[in-house]
Order: sequence, then C-alpha cells, then structure tokens
Amino acid sequence: MDLEQYLPVLLFILVGAAVGVGPMLLGKLLSPHQPDSEKLSPYECGFEAFEDARMQFDVRYYLVAILFILFDLEIAFLFPWAVSLQEIGLFGFISMMVFLGILVLGFIYEWMKGALDWE
Repeated sequence: MDLEQYLPVLLFILVGAAVGVGPMLLGKLLSPHQPDSEKLSPYECGFEAFEDARMQFDVRYYLVAILFILFDLEIAFLFPWAVSLQEIGLFGFISMMVFLGILVLGFIYEWMKGALDWE
C-alpha cells in the first residue's frame, strides 16, 4: 500500500476544511464585538417573536414548502431533456410534453384547491 496515493485526498480534505473554517475564524478574529439589545434580540420574519418556539405552525407553511420542492424537482428534469433532445427525437419530445401536461394539471389542481393562496 503506497501512502502517496492518498496525498490528493488528504490535500482535498485540508483545502476544504480551510475554505470552510478559515472565513469563520477570520470573521471571529477581525470583527468588532459590540453586542447591544438589538443584536441580541431574537429576530423572526421581520417582527418580534411573540410566542413560545414550540407553538404549532400552520400546515400551509409545510404545504407550500412541499409544493415548491415537488415542482422544483420536476422542472429539474427539463435540463437533461433539453440537452439530449437531438438524440431522443420525436418520442422524447412527446414523452416530455406528456410529463409537462401532467405537471400543469397538478399545478391547476393545486391552484383550484387553494393550496397556493396565502391569505
């Protein structure tokens, strides 16, 4: 077993750690530390926290987050399809149009159900 083979891996780990930890250490060492009541106060969504952190959240927060992830991941399929459109031909084009049609139907369904209304 030759240890020279592991030198690039060790170098990669060291550079990654330096890039990750270095700026934090520089900020800690070089930044002025002048705490006041404004800096130490909890800040959430532009207004003061008014209840316990363990309070129940409205399910619409989670619904919007799940819908965003769902539609975002589905749209991510468009990039490889667009790159390989010449190779996959008419069948690939038609299958993507069916996929996009289903995506649009799901979007219309969510819109009609009011899942996208924030109120």
